Amino acid sequence: MAHWLYKSEPGVWSWDDQVAAGPAGTFWDGVRNHLANNHMKAMQVGDRGFFYHSNDGKAVVGVVEVVKPWAPDPKDEAGRFGAVTLKAVAPLKVPVELAAIKTDPRLAEMVLVKNSRLSVQPVTDAEWDAILERGGGS
Repeated sequence: MAHWLYKSEPGVWSWDDQVAAGPAGTFWDGVRNHLANNHMKAMQVGDRGFFYHSNDGKAVVGVVEVVKPWAPDPKDEAGRFGAVTLKAVAPLKVPVELAAIKTDPRLAEMVLVKNSRLSVQPVTDAEWDAILERGGGS
């Protein structure tokens, strides 16, 4: 199973919105970066990821799971981009803030630290474990 990180501005789509979407989840549309789109194309049903509040809060707040593989985004008139469908799995007991991530040597090479603008990112197994440890997740 691969791990990922999905960034969303809480004023646009928050963790609470993701939870409210229920077990059917939500289509993670609107991504218009080719690398982020390619990451979603590589995802498999069952892959898990961190839900990250960007701009306001700047913290990993929960865990999501891919419930449907990549499909074209009907809002993309050019037909280049798509998305996966994600459902909420569980909140972290303690949000893991970006400031804390940047000070943890285990996370120094994390894409979030090196390329913070990328909206969908891979997360290594070691990074996954370190963030779950910091956030009190499982």
